[in-house]
Amino acid sequence: MRRVEAAIIAAAILFALSLAPRPQARVATAPLAQEIVTVGMTVSDMDRSVAFFSDVLMFEKVSDVELAGGEHERLLGLFGVRMRVVRLRLGREQLELTEYLTPRGRPVPEDSRSNDRWFQHVAVIVSDMDAAYARLRRFRVEHASPEPQRLPDWNPNAGGIKAFYFKDPDGHPLEILQFPAGKGEARWQAAAPLFLGIDHTAIVVGDTDASLRFYRDALGLRVAGESTNYGAEQERLNNVFGARLRITALRAARGPGIEFLEYQAPRNGRAAVGIKANDLAHWETTVATGDEALALERFLMQRVMLVSPSVVRFSPPSEFTRALLVQDPDGHALKVVSR
Repeated sequence: MRRVEAAIIAAAILFALSLAPRPQARVATAPLAQEIVTVGMTVSDMDRSVAFFSDVLMFEKVSDVELAGGEHERLLGLFGVRMRVVRLRLGREQLELTEYLTPRGRPVPEDSRSNDRWFQHVAVIVSDMDAAYARLRRFRVEHASPEPQRLPDWNPNAGGIKAFYFKDPDGHPLEILQFPAGKGEARWQAAAPLFLGIDHTAIVVGDTDASLRFYRDALGLRVAGESTNYGAEQERLNNVFGARLRITALRAARGPGIEFLEYQAPRNGRAAVGIKANDLAHWETTVATGDEALALERFLMQRVMLVSPSVVRFSPPSEFTRALLVQDPDGHALKVVSR
């Protein structure tokens, strides 16, 4: 009889445990992203790139360091790394440029298009689009858009925004953007200086819902706005005929936003395959967290591509103590750090 009672009790305990919250529930709901720290890119000639961003767009140099060692190799998934890293500031935001002294990577594909899924840019806010465009023309920047575009008023979320795509010396796409009254943060309405700061980085995604599961559900970014953009102005801005975009803006508590660009048409953008940190098509968004172990747990649950084999520990004078480099569902690189 006692054996029967014991079996009944054991079965009841197992049933209760099956109903109890699993550890995954904590993973699904706990906050993670605290700040978008920087947006960065790999460059081929640091002095040339620093001069471009400083002279043309009026960024200011914050730091200039050379890095090497096993921890950087593990973080980046590259062997024999030596790199020069420069931080530039515009307004409140920072841009991070990395030149790989060794090993050198591949150039940006010459036939890159705005709907290819390795596309990423930063949107620099200007106080006067005409003056900003004239300045870019004086420096003979490479156009991506034929000229600045004013998005139409029929689009309530984007109407009145003026924007222009261009390229840096390595072919990285960039954007200048002017908000009309009533759109964007209040600080973007300032009359000076000409270049005010970085509002967001935009990435092309193949599936907005899949990207939301990564950036919203795993990282904890909040959706700040949505829009569907199409028409002649959008086609000329992106230089993609027939462009129709589902746009989703996300934000952390601090730092620039991340904007999804899903091309509902045309859907012939190419996937990002095999891009490494030293390739010039590599962009990197750095997110600060208070729990890098939780970040790794979430990424493993979502089967996210890990570039770093695990969380990498850093010693002073590094600005962060732990870091992890991963790729989102479309191959965009994200560096998660703890300070």
